[in-house]
Amino acid sequence: MIRIEIKRRAQEDSRPYIQTFQYEPEGPADTVATALTRLNAREPLEDEKGKPADPIRWECSCLQKKCGACAMVINGIPKLACNAPIREYKRVIRLEPLRKFPVVADLIVDRTAMMRNLSQMRIWLSEKAALNEKTVDVGYEGSRCLQCGLCLEVCPNYDPEGKFAGMAAAIPMTRLLAEMAPSERQGAAKIYRSRVFEGCGKSLACRDVCPAGIEIDELLARSNAAAVWNRWIRK
Repeated sequence: MIRIEIKRRAQEDSRPYIQTFQYEPEGPADTVATALTRLNAREPLEDEKGKPADPIRWECSCLQKKCGACAMVINGIPKLACNAPIREYKRVIRLEPLRKFPVVADLIVDRTAMMRNLSQMRIWLSEKAALNEKTVDVGYEGSRCLQCGLCLEVCPNYDPEGKFAGMAAAIPMTRLLAEMAPSERQGAAKIYRSRVFEGCGKSLACRDVCPAGIEIDELLARSNAAAVWNRWIRK
């Protein structure tokens, strides 16, 4: 039997509290996402003291480590709930919302700041992509970003109100620098230098929590070379 402690909050301006539930895994494939789904399926849902509980609010979509919706803090470590096997934990699992975003309710946070950075940095192509053998692997690697926000959660340099946009914006910008036509690259390079290069302390904590396993250090090196030193690095 597993005790699942959840940091809950009815809405952003309400007082948070911890509510604990008992959960018995049904098999080795059970994940935190499985547990939350089955807890919410209980009729009625009661906490470990037998008191009625409101449904646990959390986000999910694919449940296959492809969308990033179920990002949360699990036993102090930012992870995707669908990528957190119950068997890896002992008797207690503590779930909290990501801390660098406003809480909407329970484990749901508002990641608008992340989307705003993408818009401000103009992360899109206005001309036909110009991939070649030097950059095709960069474009592919950058496309694997889930926009889950786990990298921002652990980044010592990221502040939602600050200028540094973090890896959630830097990785798509890396792909953009690789794919855009040379005529567009100068403007994108200026944005990259201002919003990424000048703020990143290279701690690479983001690399350790990335659920997609993106080679962030490699992409940073190549983007820095393109946007700052005006050359491409072959892999």
